[in-house]
Amino acid sequence: MEKFELLGKRLPELKAWVHEAGLPAFTAGQLFDWMYKKRVFHFEEMSNLSKKTRQYLQEHANIYHKEPILSAKALDGTVKYLFSSFNGGTIEAVYIPDRTRATLCVSSQVGCKMACSFCMTGRMGFTAQLQAEEILNQVLAIPESLELTNVVFMGMGEPLDNVDEVLRACDTLVAEEALAWSPKRVTVSSIGVLPALDRFLRESKCHVAISLHTADSEQRASWMPTEKAWPIAEVVERLKQEDFSGQRRLSFEYIVFKGLNDDRAHADALLQLIKGLECRVNLIRFHKIPNTPFATTNESTIQAFAEYMNSKGVITTIRRSRGEDIQAACGLLSTQQRKK
Repeated sequence: MEKFELLGKRLPELKAWVHEAGLPAFTAGQLFDWMYKKRVFHFEEMSNLSKKTRQYLQEHANIYHKEPILSAKALDGTVKYLFSSFNGGTIEAVYIPDRTRATLCVSSQVGCKMACSFCMTGRMGFTAQLQAEEILNQVLAIPESLELTNVVFMGMGEPLDNVDEVLRACDTLVAEEALAWSPKRVTVSSIGVLPALDRFLRESKCHVAISLHTADSEQRASWMPTEKAWPIAEVVERLKQEDFSGQRRLSFEYIVFKGLNDDRAHADALLQLIKGLECRVNLIRFHKIPNTPFATTNESTIQAFAEYMNSKGVITTIRRSRGEDIQAACGLLSTQQRKK
């Protein structure tokens, strides 16, 4: 008989299972406390549970917990971790320490369906969706787990193509009885999968980041095939229905490609597209991948782009590249070569 997975379940779901199992009602709260507050994942160590309860849990339940199988540390302190997944594939998560922040970039899928031409993960194709427990395990199983200040869903995969499990993971991160993080500490990135984006905006208060890269629909479609299914103009119109003036933040990710989307005309088109939105823009240096026509914009051009955007009242920052020497920077995550 397949065991019931406890990690990633919402408290009402766990309470219902505990009731059906005939266990004391308070067992669900105790399990949440052990898993998320005390970070204990073995039933025999849960000392305030009765021996009978622990025996039942051993036979009928499971707490998913897998240590990373490999890690690599970059010169700048960034650490990339490799995890195995249920389907036999592998995923990567990236720990990014900074002066006052410690961010973990987590994966939501093995591979990706979106096939963006500038992304190594997209070249892998799609293998499997990650379950909520596999996503949360990336947060709980790394050595730096207790140091984390932020989690970003910007690793392998398109988070909103796996919206059920991503929402479940986000709920666990922010639920008071679980990890009790502020939603401001969690950011979910997406190319703009409608209607999953609509659902995420309704059901979660976590930050949203949209992978934009160009305001020109035809150009975007040539780089990101999903533009044909979910045009960026429609994505922006949906975002304009939300209130981003409070705690929740909206940002747009914009990889800057040499000669393709880096001049003032492109900036003006971007400003026109996002006009009226309370948002910020993150400019990202392109990290070269094999067999691609894209090139990295020079530093003066990307600086000029940022300065122009800021002069027009849109908060625009240039994201610092981290972990490029271990293939951990934006767009470089891929376990395809390792699998070979």
